[in-house]
Amino acid sequence: MGFSLGMIVEGSVAILLIVTIGYCAVLNQRLKRLHSDRETLVKMIGDLVTATSLANTAVSELRKTALETDASLQERIAEAGKCETELAGQVAVGSQLVQKIARITAAAKAHQVAPAAEAQMEAAAVAQIADKLEPQSRLHSALQQLAMRPGIGGKAA
Repeated sequence: MGFSLGMIVEGSVAILLIVTIGYCAVLNQRLKRLHSDRETLVKMIGDLVTATSLANTAVSELRKTALETDASLQERIAEAGKCETELAGQVAVGSQLVQKIARITAAAKAHQVAPAAEAQMEAAAVAQIADKLEPQSRLHSALQQLAMRPGIGGKAA
């Protein structure tokens, strides 16, 4: 029994050694794959860091552009407000001018002034009123042209 017991122990040790060597081979293969995956993972992490820095740069540029655009829009809004105020003033002056022209025309018709005198009065009134307007005003130009036409005398066509 001693002989067979020794053989059983030796056989068991041999089998355990074979299993251990096989398990070590499997672990070695896994370690090689892990090592190759590690290099790939390091490369991926480097790419991720690069992409993150590019994204941060892009976000800061977008933020800067948004601030510049906001400032530009605020300036344009302020300029549009000024133009609106100026235009409202010009419209008010134009309305007053039209009312004055209507009164002058009505007064001229009521007094039956001679056509030449009427034309001179109307031209003088239009010129006096038009002098108050800015030279760039379209209404001003149109009134000056009407006043300078000979033979119209302020009468409608």
